[in-house]
Amino acid sequence: MSGKIKSRSAANADSITGGVSCDERILRDCHQLYTDPDSGLITVAESVGVKLLPPRKKITVLLMGNHSAGKSSFINWYVEEHIQRTGVAIETQGFNFVTNGRKRESLTGNATLHLYPHFKPLQEFKGVSEYLSTEICTSRQKRFSLVTFVDSPGLVDGDMKYPFDVDDVILWLGDLCDLILVFFDPMGQALCKRTLNIVERLNDKHGDRLRFYLSKADEAGGESDRQRVMMQIVQELCKRPGLNKCGFDMPTIYIPNPNKPSRCVNQIEEVCRSIEKTINQTVQNTLNSLEKDCEVINEAITDTLLNDRQTSAGNRRARCKTCFLTLLGFCVPLALMALVVLGSVSKELLEMVLGSQGTETLSLYLSPVVKVFESFSAEQQLYGVGGLVFLSFLLLIIARFSFRTQPTLTGKQKRQLQEKLEYVQEVVKTKKKKLYEEYLRQSVSDHDMDL
Repeated sequence: MSGKIKSRSAANADSITGGVSCDERILRDCHQLYTDPDSGLITVAESVGVKLLPPRKKITVLLMGNHSAGKSSFINWYVEEHIQRTGVAIETQGFNFVTNGRKRESLTGNATLHLYPHFKPLQEFKGVSEYLSTEICTSRQKRFSLVTFVDSPGLVDGDMKYPFDVDDVILWLGDLCDLILVFFDPMGQALCKRTLNIVERLNDKHGDRLRFYLSKADEAGGESDRQRVMMQIVQELCKRPGLNKCGFDMPTIYIPNPNKPSRCVNQIEEVCRSIEKTINQTVQNTLNSLEKDCEVINEAITDTLLNDRQTSAGNRRARCKTCFLTLLGFCVPLALMALVVLGSVSKELLEMVLGSQGTETLSLYLSPVVKVFESFSAEQQLYGVGGLVFLSFLLLIIARFSFRTQPTLTGKQKRQLQEKLEYVQEVVKTKKKKLYEEYLRQSVSDHDMDL
C-alpha cells in the first residue's frame, strides 16, 4: 500500500494524561475481578471445583490475504506509526503481533508466547515458534489500546514453501481471534487459490467474524477497472458454496495520501467501524459472561453447602445404626457370659448381692431361657453358643464396614464458603451492574437509564 503515515505528537495527549477509555476500563476491571490472587473469581471457583477462564482485555484481529495486499500498511495506518515493514515483496515471513504497551519494544517467539499464554498451543505446530514476534508501541490512536493485531504471512500459490504449515496455523488462529480481515488486492493476486481455500474453511466455522476488503483500490486504475476486478473476485468467491451467501459486501479501501489524491471512494473507515463494533460486542459479551460465571459459582457453592448438610445428616444416621449394631453385637456374648456366671454362682451369693427380691426377679426372666437352653442336647448347646458368637461377630463387622461416614466440611470451611457466596452476590454482582451502567451511559441518556 502506498502512502505516507502522518506524523503524530510525541506520545499522544491520551498517553501523557494517562487517559483510559470507558471500554478499556471496563475490560480491565472485569479482568481484575477474575484474576485477583486473593478474591478473584478464578480462585473462588477453584475452591468449589469450577474452572473459569479470565476474559481478555483486548480483542484480537487477524489480518490475512495474499502477499503485498496491504495488511502491514493498514496496521501502520491504524496505529499511526511505522511498525511493520511494507513492500511489494513478501515482507511478513511469520506471524507478527502488534499491540499497545508502555514503551516501544520488540519480542521474539518465546517472549510472545509468555505475553499471550492462550496462544501457547502454537508451539505444537512445527517451526512456528521461530517465526513469532511481537511489536509493542505506545500509540493510542483510534481504538488501538483495545486491539491486538495479528499480521499473517502473505499467501501465494505455486512452489512457494513456508517453514511451517501456514494454512493450519491461520485456521487455528481463526478459532481464537475475534475478527478476521481478508484483504484482496487488485493487482493480479486477489484470486490466489490458497487464500480462497483458507477463507472458505474459515467461513464454515466463523463466517460471522470474516470481513472482506478490496485493498489498494486507488491503484486499480479507473472506476471501470475497479468494477471489473471486484466482479472477478466476487465471481471467484461465489464459485465456493460456502461463500456464496446473501448480503456479501467488499468495501474498497486504500491508505489516504495527501500527496497522491484519488477520486476512488475510500471506505477504510468501514474497517475501523468493524473493529469498533467488535470491541463493543466484546465488552457486552464480557459483562454477560461475568454475570453467568457469578451464577455458576453461586450454584456451585450452594450445592456444596447443601451436599455437606446432606452428608452430615447421613453421617448421623450411619453413626446411630453403627451404635445400635455394635451394642447388639456386644449384648449376645455378654448375655451368654451372664448365663454362665449366674449358673455357676450359688443362690446364697446372689441373694447377698441382689437381695431376695432381685434374685426372684432375675430368676423369673432367666428361667425360661435356661429351660430352653437345657432342653437341647450338649452338642446342640455347643452349636447354639457357636452360632450366637458368630452372630455377634457378624453384627460387629456389619457395624464397622457397612455404615462408614463420609468426610464433611469443617466449620471454618463452611464459613469461608459462605463468605465467598456473599462476596460474589454483594460485591461482584454490584460491580458488574455498575460497569454495565457505565457502558450503557456512553450511548444512552441519563433519563433512559433512570427508567
